[in-house]
Amino acid sequence: MPIPKAELHLHIEGTLEPELAFALAARNGVALPYADTDDLRKAYQFSDLQSFLNLYYELMAVLRTEDDFADLADAYLARAAAQGVRHAEIFFDPQAHISRGVGIGTVVEGLGRALDRSEAVHGVSTQLIMCFLRDESAESAMETLQAAKPYLGRIVGVGLDSAEVGHPPVKFRAVYEAAAALGLRRVAHAGEEGPPSYITEALDVLGVERIDHGLRCMEDPELVARLVRERVPLTLCPLSNVRLRAVDVLEDHPLPAMLDAGLLCTVNSDDPAYFGGYVGDNFLAVREALGLSPDRLRDLARNSFVASFLDHDEERRSRYLAEVETYEFP
Repeated sequence: MPIPKAELHLHIEGTLEPELAFALAARNGVALPYADTDDLRKAYQFSDLQSFLNLYYELMAVLRTEDDFADLADAYLARAAAQGVRHAEIFFDPQAHISRGVGIGTVVEGLGRALDRSEAVHGVSTQLIMCFLRDESAESAMETLQAAKPYLGRIVGVGLDSAEVGHPPVKFRAVYEAAAALGLRRVAHAGEEGPPSYITEALDVLGVERIDHGLRCMEDPELVARLVRERVPLTLCPLSNVRLRAVDVLEDHPLPAMLDAGLLCTVNSDDPAYFGGYVGDNFLAVREALGLSPDRLRDLARNSFVASFLDHDEERRSRYLAEVETYEFP
């Protein structure tokens, strides 16, 4: 759906389409354990978050050079622009690349080449958020932050992703404190598979400004009241929730109840190559499955810009918000 929107929950590695995966594999001499793109697509059936992560990390083997990361980001930005994205805050996972011998500089400079030309080529402004893998050690996260210091001019914030259960936010208190001292914005995945208490902990211990997912907040009325009162944005990913079995069917998604409760919800695509659609596809899906009115969809688009890290450029934010207000639904 082309209503102007910001995408705030997007893992760039999760935009690796099968066709590009095979092209990069050929370019880099990497053998994939799949016969062709159709065979690979058959592997996109997940029982939970971990089953997805296993394939997600396996396919990263094709990403080796700056050109690879630039091509990956360019492909995403072209698709996002076609679906109405005007601003994208893009996650990347340096530890998943460093562990394969690909330096953080290769990743950041490659992505940066695509991001630098994004406005001119795609009409999309961008920011980059570096995520820590929560199933790795806190020490590894701190080492990653140190390694990123030469590139902080390109990085606006830090996040926390990967397997949630058993890895509470408090594990990363020190690295988030260090990130805050460096002036970085802070977000974290919480309340997707983990309990509502992880959301509270991310707010109180890590000092995050946005909650990625946050679906399970609805199990705690006091937490919902706090999120509403403090206007904490939630970056929901409906198609992802269905694919990873957090929600059985999209018709059961709590998004309408969350909006009714006054939560500052946004809709995003998470890992769109794996989960069946980019952000415009998510908007269309919730419109159809949940019967959302044009006013509700406009609220979601408006929320995306309100929740974005465009504080340094309020004129741009205002311009994007004006585009939302004048958009006419087909």
